[in-house]
Order: sequence, then C-alpha cells, then structure tokens
Amino acid sequence: MLLVHLSFTNATIVQFSFSLKAPRQLRLATTSSHGSFPSLSSRRRATPSDAYSGTSESADRRWDNLGFNPVQTDYMYVTKSSENGSFSNGGLRNYGNIEMIPSAAVLNYGQGIIEGLKAYKKQNGSIILFRPEENGLRMRLGAERTCMPAPTIEEFVDAVKSTVLANKRWVPPPDKGFLHIRPLLLGNGPVLSLTPAPEFTFLIYVTPVGNYFEGDLKPINVVVENVMHRATPGGVGSIKATGNYAGIMKAQVKAKANGFSDVLYLDSVHNRYLEELSTANIFVVKDITISTPVLGGTVLPGITRKSIIEIARSQGYQVEERLVSVEELFDADEVFCSGNAVCVLPVGSITFMGKRVDYGESRFVVCQQLYSALRDIQLGLTEDKMGWTTVLN
Repeated sequence: MLLVHLSFTNATIVQFSFSLKAPRQLRLATTSSHGSFPSLSSRRRATPSDAYSGTSESADRRWDNLGFNPVQTDYMYVTKSSENGSFSNGGLRNYGNIEMIPSAAVLNYGQGIIEGLKAYKKQNGSIILFRPEENGLRMRLGAERTCMPAPTIEEFVDAVKSTVLANKRWVPPPDKGFLHIRPLLLGNGPVLSLTPAPEFTFLIYVTPVGNYFEGDLKPINVVVENVMHRATPGGVGSIKATGNYAGIMKAQVKAKANGFSDVLYLDSVHNRYLEELSTANIFVVKDITISTPVLGGTVLPGITRKSIIEIARSQGYQVEERLVSVEELFDADEVFCSGNAVCVLPVGSITFMGKRVDYGESRFVVCQQLYSALRDIQLGLTEDKMGWTTVLN
C-alpha cells in the first residue's frame, strides 16, 4: 500500500510553551478496506516544549515565530462515505498519517476538493469561526462538479467545530495569528479506468499560522502572467479542485525568483481580462468604485471576496462585478486582494509586460478601511450585524 503523509518531520514541528488538557473522550472515525488509520500511539505527539514551559513571555515568543507553515497538532476529523453517499459516522482521531492504495482515484485522476477557513481566539478565550456554512456549501458545489458525494452543510460545520475544539490549545492568542482549518474531500476508492471512486474520505486537519506573506498589511508586488493561465471556460476554475494549484506553481515559482510576491492571471480567451491571483481574488479601486472580476466559471467565488463586497456596499462604495481589463490597472487609485489566507492585502505594485505601476501614493486607504471592518468582525471586536460568526465556548 502507498502511504500518503499528512504529517511532518520532527524538525518542522513547532512546539509551544503552554499546555491545555486535550479532550479525554473522542469518538473514533471508521476505517475501510480502501484505507486505514493506524494507531498513532508510537508517534511523537505535538506537545509543548519542556524547555519553554513556565512563563507567558516565552509562550508569546513562540507564537511570534509563527509563519505560514504546517504545525503538527493533536487531532483530525475523519469519516468515510457510506454506500448511499452519506458521511454521518465520522469522528476524531489522533493527527497522523493516512494510508491509500495506489489505485485511489485522488492519486490517479485528482478526484479531490480542498477547503480553507479559519478560527480566531477572542480576548475572553472563546473561539470564533467565520462563515463556515459558506465553506460547506462551496465544498458541495465542488463535489457535484467532480462527481463526488459531500457532507451536508450541517455535517460539515459540526465536523469543523469538533476539530477546532479538540485542538483549541493550538488557536493562537488574539493578534498572533489564527487556526487554519483545512477540510479535504478525497476519492480514496480504487479505480483503473477514468471513473468516479467507489468510496470517499472527508477529513479535516488544523494548524496554527501567522501571515501568508511577510508583514501584516505590507503591500505585495505582483506580476501579470500573460502566457500561462489559471483556468479555462468550462473547466474547474470556480471550485477548489486539488489539481487547480499544481498547474500554477511554475508561474508562481518564476515570479518569486524574479522578486515578486505573487502572480495575477488573465483570462484564457482574450488574454486581457483580470481573473485572480494564485490564491486570492483581486479588486481595483477608482474613486468610490470598486471593481472585481465577475464570477463566470473561471474565478473562484471567495468567501472573503463575498464578505468584502457586502462590507464595501454597506459603507457606501459602488461595487461592480464585471470584466476588468488589464489596462485599468494603470489608471487605478488602489488595488488590493482578498482570500482566506491573506484576509485583505494591499497591492503595492503591478508589473505587466515590463511596465510597472505603483500604488503607494494612495496610502491604501480603502484597503485599510475594509480590512479593519472585516477583521473586527472576525475577531469579535465589533457587533456582528451580518450574522457571519459562530462562537465556540
């Protein structure tokens, strides 16, 4: 059998100097002949370092070192699909490796969906989830497009809550980061011909993270890619299919080697209209109008994108979802991007065909305003009039 690792070497495990008791009673997930979840009693558990136990000051130092890299936490949620496609018998297991046979559909044909959402810690110690129902809905839409059954929205949200609470000691303190929640839907059943898997796994793991890019609201420098494309009409650019991301790694690696933070992709038909960055949606500001590429099958319907649009309209901005040409970048007052990982981030400059435009003179006022409004809701610092947050006590 082929062993697929979801864990990391001891050298990459970040250890923290604090301790909370993990739940004593866990409902264990089921296994099947197509993949098992072996006992992890012999594995090294992610526990606080003895060298740093004792002081809150040393604990703060450990949180300060968080980057956007995986940290081995305590538990993950796992469930298998039943014969009727339901996912009702899931539960928590110790975080560790999973096994898949080499003929698993996700390994051979990429039949898989990922999601991403976050949990924050409030000053009073309670934990906030941001719009988990939207992620559950998006997973269902992606699963339908790729011929997979999916958990109901209620099952999805319940699984997220269980996983976060079981790993609550890994939620960073306020303003130190957040708990990144990564649900996976995988076709783990065996196939040889091009056909949907006979069995599927729904799995959630979590990891504490800091900023996706270095700095908090530090502007990023972006290059427009006009040869490679992220998505095509009729494809799967509007869902979080696992294969969507491998195809853009080459452009991203090239961009970073040339000193850019990320890549902005154009449409594949006209090679003129903006679509999105590698993992974020794009917004272009001119006066009181904020324009963003329309959803049409090639742009991911970001949940942060949706939230920013609603906040901006509530603050009096005119928001247009339409075709946005690359030429408009050179006349814009301000450009920013949004996504689960980056939240809302200003774009300091964009380079297209060797021509660079800088937006520093704008002082990124609109981006700062929308970022503050969104973060205040996510962190529970203001009344959630939108009804977007779920508080876990």
